[in-house]
Amino acid sequence: MAPLILPNQTLDKLCRFLNSVRGTDKVLMLIQYSSKILIWHLKKGDASSTLATRISNLSGPVSDFRILLRYYGLLPLVQWIIASEASPAPTPRLQLLGRLQNLVNLAYYPLEHAYWLGLHQVVPMTDKTRDRIGIWSCRFWAAYVVLYFAQLWEEHRGLVVRERAVAKKLDGDAGAVKAEKRALCEERKALYINTVINAAYFPLTVHWSLESSSFPDLGVGMCGTVAALAQFYTAWKSA
Repeated sequence: MAPLILPNQTLDKLCRFLNSVRGTDKVLMLIQYSSKILIWHLKKGDASSTLATRISNLSGPVSDFRILLRYYGLLPLVQWIIASEASPAPTPRLQLLGRLQNLVNLAYYPLEHAYWLGLHQVVPMTDKTRDRIGIWSCRFWAAYVVLYFAQLWEEHRGLVVRERAVAKKLDGDAGAVKAEKRALCEERKALYINTVINAAYFPLTVHWSLESSSFPDLGVGMCGTVAALAQFYTAWKSA
């Protein structure tokens, strides 16, 4: 049987993907949000669906575990702040937007950690205090999403300038120009994907930033699933 069992690159990649925190998070994220759509569909046919209850029992711990996975979020954030200051962005505006995003995240992560600790009674706090902390963590997340929209727009503007410059090139190495166009095409593709992810996150951040929201759970599931699929794709490509 040994000659028949050949190395499998897809399996190797899947193992690398699932062994990373990022890969695990994207799989769990897809389960968390797609389950809301499935639960809605099941309850539409049978309000007392046992399967819907079982899926809900899985979705809750998955969501909770994803928050726990971000417990060390401040460490890579500090690392990113140091790196972004050592290697500034191409334009002053992008650099400013990056700094504002970093400041927002410096508030978001501790608040989310505090919310989780309060939720599990690791740190004693009233339900009211815990919920207020959770809402404010989501408000800072919403601020990050808005700032990221601005960053994506600035990146789009810069990319358009470079695309036009490459399109005007008549002289030089044709192979080099082709490679440059291919690189710009990949940047454009990444820009589109990140815009989709951010657009899917935006209504979720607004929903969770409000003390009372009428945004339906199905909407949460649909937006979250779109963001999860797009992030799964980018994470899989880089695995």
